[in-house]
Amino acid sequence: MRTSHIICPLRKQCGLAAFALLLLPAAPALAQNGAQGEAEAIVLRPLSFFKVNDLDFGSIIASGTAGTVRLAPDGTRTRTGGVTLAGNGGEPARFAGLGTPNRQVNISLGSNTIWITGPGVRMRVRDFEIGSTPTAILSTTPTRFSIASALGNYNFPVGGTLEVGANQAPGDYSGTFTITLNYL
Repeated sequence: MRTSHIICPLRKQCGLAAFALLLLPAAPALAQNGAQGEAEAIVLRPLSFFKVNDLDFGSIIASGTAGTVRLAPDGTRTRTGGVTLAGNGGEPARFAGLGTPNRQVNISLGSNTIWITGPGVRMRVRDFEIGSTPTAILSTTPTRFSIASALGNYNFPVGGTLEVGANQAPGDYSGTFTITLNYL
């Protein structure tokens, strides 16, 4: 959006400008609204992959009893024990890449479990699950898949299970996990 400013340091000039405006024929006033948006693009290198978004278990409420939150690759959240799911939050991690059609790919984790840390006792994340057909639990042992897309592009979600301690302190908890793809 642009604005213009008229500076009239002398009174005579301001008066002349106002008088000149009175002599002009009246034109309808037009309202102008504007907004800005963003545009993004990712150009893939052949035989590559990248993270689209992080694994997010959403908001939860702990109690005096330990429990778990499972986030399936399709985004479904379930709980066990004393954990309450708050809101509709939660999103599986998502990865995408480019290979070649029918190419074999080995996928594995850097570790079968990770720890996420925050203001309270750390929590364990386990049972990482890839949203393939059928779904499969990922581990440090490679699992083989084929790239089914005729263009060689692919994407896949990854869910997991979070172990929440009894009386877990409120706050944000985070950690990292590593996924490795080997194109065969």
